[in-house]
Amino acid sequence: MQNQEPVPFTGYQKFVIFILAITQFTVILDFMVMSPLGDMLMKSLNLKPSAFGIAVSAYAFSAGISGLLTAGFADKFDRKKLLLFFYIGFIAGTVFCGMAQSYAVLVAARIITGLFGGVIGSISMAIITDLFALQQRGRVMGFIQMGFGASQVLGVPIGIYIATLWQWEAPFWMVAILSTIVAIVIALYIKPITQHLAIQKDKSAVLHLWHTLTKSDYRVGFTATALLSIGGFMMMPFGSAFAVNNLGVNYKQLTMLLMVSGLSSLLIMPVIGKLSDKIDKFKIFAAASVWMMIMCVVYTNLGVTPLILVMVFNILMMMGIMSRMIPSSALTSAIPEMADRGAFMSINASLQQIAGGVAAAVAGMIVTQQSKGSPLQHYNTVGYVIVVISIISIFLMWRVNNLTKKRMESSQAAVIPEEAFSH
Repeated sequence: MQNQEPVPFTGYQKFVIFILAITQFTVILDFMVMSPLGDMLMKSLNLKPSAFGIAVSAYAFSAGISGLLTAGFADKFDRKKLLLFFYIGFIAGTVFCGMAQSYAVLVAARIITGLFGGVIGSISMAIITDLFALQQRGRVMGFIQMGFGASQVLGVPIGIYIATLWQWEAPFWMVAILSTIVAIVIALYIKPITQHLAIQKDKSAVLHLWHTLTKSDYRVGFTATALLSIGGFMMMPFGSAFAVNNLGVNYKQLTMLLMVSGLSSLLIMPVIGKLSDKIDKFKIFAAASVWMMIMCVVYTNLGVTPLILVMVFNILMMMGIMSRMIPSSALTSAIPEMADRGAFMSINASLQQIAGGVAAAVAGMIVTQQSKGSPLQHYNTVGYVIVVISIISIFLMWRVNNLTKKRMESSQAAVIPEEAFSH
């Protein structure tokens, strides 16, 4: 697994990476745009911060539940058809968000969007694992995860700009229109992905889900993913409020701050992707985790700070967060056998979403604010909790790394069939 020459991509593989990255961009943007719209939404619908927190976590919890419900079926169908079905449902949910005029309707719309949107990432992961060798997956993850950075650089600022021109509903319409175009391209140009159907052993979806959950190797991967998500999500919901109330950043500067940290992650991700295909993926993960722990503690203890320094700290923190995500995703993708990939990725993604929802709720219990506009208190406690979780994550990812090495050694004979690359 060390210092190999990267395996080049075919033209069709590049097209698949591009389409999956754009799909990921729209789903992440739909989730991310809720946070900066918070202020407008709370004023427009007269919401308390706790009520807004519920609207945000409604998506995460429904996405998590749908991942578990669909896991048993995830390996029973052509992955292209599965992707299209859930993507169209996601578009419908987003349109519903754009039409919401009351808090209850908005929460219902977020639940519907989560039910469909939450599974799309795991179907994409199963497609990647079917079509790309492990030696390529670091780079693929690097590009796919760029959807996260792109949604911050382009999506969120454009979303806020559109929302200030019209109303808070406008960004949801923007996502729905873009997603419709992507859905048409998937329908017309992606080829059926059905190799996994030939090797199904479990007749019932419930049995398939149960067999996937009971494999001890898989459970190590699930636990590592859940802990990584809790660590990653704890700071996010209150990031904007901390920047405004504690660091002294105004709304115009906040848009710039989001753009700069997003842009930095766009530049960092492909580099980390390439590195993790060349160097040991676990070493990159461990180094990035230590770096992130240091930055989280420094950042959450800051007071009023000049904008340029806030930007620098944000970039340094993003470097750590992103450099953990790519090698950990690539390593975890090597754990499941081909027959279980869809189920494994679905369970993994749903645990990620539920862990994110739990993290947001826990952070909400830790962080307090005496009055509107006063500084947030105990945000640094969130930083210390992340450090503890990150230390446990390193140990778990070390176990995942060992499992991956064993799997690679035992499956050298079972190479991905040539026809997967001959498009």
